[in-house]
Amino acid sequence: MQTGSKAPTELEVDLDLIRRLDKNGPRYTSYPTADRFVEAFNAESYSNWASKREIGGISRPLSLYVHIPFCNTLCFYCACNKVITKDRSKAEKYVQYVVKELGMQAALLGEGQRVEQLHWGGGTPTFLSDEQIRELMGAIRKHFKLVENGEYSIEIDPRKVSDATIALLGELGFNRISIGVQDFDAEVQKAVNRIQSEAETLQVIRAARAHGFKSVSIDLIYGLPKQNLAGFKATLDKVIAANVDRVSIYNYAHMPALFKPQRRINVEDMPEPQLKLDILSLAVKTLTDAGYVYIGMDHFAKPDDELAVAQRQGRLHRNFQGYSTHSDCDLVAVGVSSIGKIGPTYSQNFRELDDYYDALDRDELPIMRGMELNADDLVRRAIIQALMCHFEISKESFNIAYLIDFDQYFATELAGLKEYEREGLLKISPQWISVTPKGRMLIRNICMVFDKYLRTKQEHARYSKVI
Repeated sequence: MQTGSKAPTELEVDLDLIRRLDKNGPRYTSYPTADRFVEAFNAESYSNWASKREIGGISRPLSLYVHIPFCNTLCFYCACNKVITKDRSKAEKYVQYVVKELGMQAALLGEGQRVEQLHWGGGTPTFLSDEQIRELMGAIRKHFKLVENGEYSIEIDPRKVSDATIALLGELGFNRISIGVQDFDAEVQKAVNRIQSEAETLQVIRAARAHGFKSVSIDLIYGLPKQNLAGFKATLDKVIAANVDRVSIYNYAHMPALFKPQRRINVEDMPEPQLKLDILSLAVKTLTDAGYVYIGMDHFAKPDDELAVAQRQGRLHRNFQGYSTHSDCDLVAVGVSSIGKIGPTYSQNFRELDDYYDALDRDELPIMRGMELNADDLVRRAIIQALMCHFEISKESFNIAYLIDFDQYFATELAGLKEYEREGLLKISPQWISVTPKGRMLIRNICMVFDKYLRTKQEHARYSKVI
């Protein structure tokens, strides 16, 4: 397709532009965002939609997400849904309930549904014992068909996993691993209560390579207390030397009113806004100079990585786990607080363990809330997906797919984009909206123009900063 725009991988970091335009906004792992879900969408609503998947004899393949909430230490920056405990018996009870939920989902969807993508997140999935990991994976394989060469990933805390466990994960079929690092600097680690040596991390990477994992990803965070340019550059150099396939660099969003652990961070230790931007600029330059491709948002990957290939081929997708190569999958999510997507719906499980257990004890799917998207939601979701993944949209393709006149339907949005066009973030032609390399770091700003739920400053305030 000829659009006249530069390749999606090109990127320009304009710190002055970012400073002026940075504001609060969603990360768009979904549209509408999860805070728009309603309790009127419940287990019955979900079941009605799930039962429609087989109508016409055609069902979409599945992506399966399993949430393991337990951690035995508290990282002060963390905003995930987790349970801090050293009581391993809690995991035994939890696994039994997740196994039950898997069986209920399979009964509803039909046994033996094809799963092309599997992800275990947390929390710390390897809080589970090797026996519990084996039991849970066994239940998944009992009820679902994991296709050969699927994408099966798991999040790892290097401080809490042995080589034997990595070997077990490889044996059970996991082939991608995501490792939390955040920063190797000792002072930063102390300030956020996550002491993790480079040696521990490298050992997990070596074990993953030895046991057949196809992809190793590292997560970093910028904006943490005690961070500086020299320290973060040292961290980046170590990550690059480890030759990992993907690197994610997340913006630390300090929102202590929402996330109590963050109240233990000393605000005076946090980098000033300009230093935070400088760290981001350094990270982008260091990774791109090392040959990594900018995928979007916070993600970088090697040019031959599946994400980079999918982006070049127009197959990249974004869901609740971030960027993905499986755009045609429905997402079934099990475990406390997990979020799924079936057809034009989203659903989220109960956030608290007791509520989750109570629903399953009643033989009900533990769905707390959700949403059925209307026609307007669907077209806006598709636009935001295209912008987040490919940095451009064809107006004509939306006219054909959604039976609209793009310029007329989105007249207000196009007027709103004019400011960004003047700033050089994008180009608008009669056929295309194309984000420039300068605009790609601010892609969330551009997507927010199409978000009908963000019409007031009060709505923006509920989210973290874009950069």
